Amino acid sequence: MQITLYTTAGCHLCDLADAILLALSEQHHLDILYTEIGDDDDLVECYGIRIPVIRFSDGTEIGWPFEQHDIETKLSQL
Repeated sequence: MQITLYTTAGCHLCDLADAILLALSEQHHLDILYTEIGDDDDLVECYGIRIPVIRFSDGTEIGWPFEQHDIETKLSQL
């Protein structure tokens, strides 16, 4: 299953989100697509104060703060 992590360089919260996703990636067969928002003004406008944000295959998103169980709950609903 592909999920997108909206992130930017130097974001320590994004690093925490990435660690959570990597811990879940094998168990849930996740293909993590990293999207750098700093390269796109529209993405900065949309996600600049919300990152890290995870977008799931159904188009829904969760933004920080979230924990591993929040992601697992969402994945179980897909």
